[in-house]
Amino acid sequence: MELDLRPSQALSLWHDVTLDLVRDGEADLSARQLVILLTVYLQPPPHTVRGLAKKLEVTKPAITRALDSLGKIKLLDRKRDPADRRNVIIMRTVEGSLYLERLGDMIVDRAKSLPR
Repeated sequence: MELDLRPSQALSLWHDVTLDLVRDGEADLSARQLVILLTVYLQPPPHTVRGLAKKLEVTKPAITRALDSLGKIKLLDRKRDPADRRNVIIMRTVEGSLYLERLGDMIVDRAKSLPR
């Protein structure tokens, strides 16, 4: 299914979904946190701090700060790579999967309500 949106419709959709997220009472995620979360869940593992920093073209400390926040709300987890203790592997969580499933549902619902 192809969705043909004008820029104003795309921005309206983004606005409405973001507004739903602000109103839902859960933690507000920054753009960086959200792109990290989506990257980990939508792209095949493994994911590491170093790999995410390279892929997103940000520093490792920026990734670490975002992962600290996402870890506190249990959307992602981290563990040391047993094969190479220098690497930190980013792990998916049930809570993170449920969060993104709800987000996907919000986007679909809001897209259906766009004027045609």
